[in-house]
Amino acid sequence: MERISTNMPNDNMQFYLRERNRAMQQLQNQVATQSRITNLRDDPLAAAHATRYRSYLVRLERFGKNIGTIQDRNNVAEGHLRHATDLLQRAREIAVQGAHGTYAPEDLRHMAVEVNEILQEMVETGNARSADGTTIFAGDRSNQLPFRSLTGMAAGENQPMITEVMYQGTINPQSGEVADNVFIQTNFPGNSAFWAEHQQVSSRVDARGYQVDQDGVIAVNGVDVNVREGDTVFSVIQKINESGAAVKARLDPVHSGIVIETTTPGQIWLQDGAGSTVLQDLGLITGEDARPPQNIAASARVSGGSVFDALITLRDQLMSGDQEAIGSRGILAMDHALDNMFGTLGRLGAVNARLDGTYKRTDMEILDVRNQDSRNTDMDFAEAITELRMLEMSHRAALGASARVIQPTLLDFLR
Repeated sequence: MERISTNMPNDNMQFYLRERNRAMQQLQNQVATQSRITNLRDDPLAAAHATRYRSYLVRLERFGKNIGTIQDRNNVAEGHLRHATDLLQRAREIAVQGAHGTYAPEDLRHMAVEVNEILQEMVETGNARSADGTTIFAGDRSNQLPFRSLTGMAAGENQPMITEVMYQGTINPQSGEVADNVFIQTNFPGNSAFWAEHQQVSSRVDARGYQVDQDGVIAVNGVDVNVREGDTVFSVIQKINESGAAVKARLDPVHSGIVIETTTPGQIWLQDGAGSTVLQDLGLITGEDARPPQNIAASARVSGGSVFDALITLRDQLMSGDQEAIGSRGILAMDHALDNMFGTLGRLGAVNARLDGTYKRTDMEILDVRNQDSRNTDMDFAEAITELRMLEMSHRAALGASARVIQPTLLDFLR
């Protein structure tokens, strides 16, 4: 026997009306947020996929911004390098004119004045800054000037001129992530971009009987080389050559000292690690507390200079009227400087071409990930609005039916 209560129709009516209200509210929230997932329980699997898609999308967008930043910085660097190339080409033209043998000494001195102006402009170009105020060619010391010029009195002139330009940046590269675990160098240290020749450091210390006294590490152009107790100079030379650093080492057959030379135009960067004195014992660097490249031993012979050294030499040759030196060493130094500058521009162009391809691939990935996320989470507005209208109509019908059915009470049956 089933007990009949006047509250049962009312309770049932309220339950189903609340359910319909809940369904309408959920659908309205989905339409407002443009997503069919407002709570994880709406579709746990799709929510998990959407979380991964959006996390990957954030990384891709970050990579795109990194690529844009690197390209902007490279464009600024390319502009300054092209300006430096124009300066070197003008200096070479002057060298060719000065080597003709048809100009008087006064004319050569006038040419020297122009080369000196080119030199000063070249120093300013090497110390150029990017739009954010950081220096471009200082390695990772981007808050200080990479080149410091020393002035003195040149022969034949009564006013101070630049006599030496020292690099005070670093060789540490800066890099930016352009894809997952893919990094691209974002700077060009000035002691390679503004270098003219292969540099060579030759020791005058006889190293034939040398042996390493304890395990240690030496750094050659930023590459660590492990040395062991008992290693001879030939073992040290072999380890340097096999280290991957852009240098080659050998033993001088005349002085029996170790010689290290770069394989590309640039400055040699030598440093003993903590507790090691190998390079110092071999006579390559000084034992004083000096950082590279100012730590080369005074007894060591250094050859191969920078773009600034080439311009200083050409200016002094013009000042002294040494036309033979201008036609041989002067023009040759300009050619070496131009070759290295063009090589740097070529590497910069190759990096930009790669960045263009990487940006296009990243842009396509962003579109693909957004489409996948959209298929998982986006609302079908036509379907949602149709369903919402159906819920509204059924809700009104339920309210009307309930109003007619629930009107009688128990007292109505007792009359």
